[in-house]
Amino acid sequence: MNATELITKQDLSDFKQELIAEIRALMELKQPVAKKWLRSCEVRKMLSISPGTLQSLRVNGLLEFNKIGGILYYRQEDIDKLMGSSNSGRNIARVGKGG
Repeated sequence: MNATELITKQDLSDFKQELIAEIRALMELKQPVAKKWLRSCEVRKMLSISPGTLQSLRVNGLLEFNKIGGILYYRQEDIDKLMGSSNSGRNIARVGKGG
C-alpha cells in the first residue's frame, strides 16, 4: 500500500464482513472436542464389556484409572490405546474370562 491510498469506512466494513464470514466457516468445520476423562459406564459401553471385565483390566494393569470421590475415571487416550493395540479384542476377552 503506498502513501496515496486511503482506506474508507466502506473498505473497513467490507473487510469486517469478510472476516466474520471466514470465522463462521472455520467454526462450522471445527470438530467437537472429545471428552478427556470417561466414567466406568462410558468405558464399558465403548468397549462392550461387563463391570467385571473392566475391573480385571484395572487389576491386571491394562487400563490406568484415577479415583476421585469414589468415582473411577479413565483417560480417553488410554482407552484408545487399549482399543488400538494388536489383538486387543482377544486380550480383553481373555481378561474377562479370568485368564
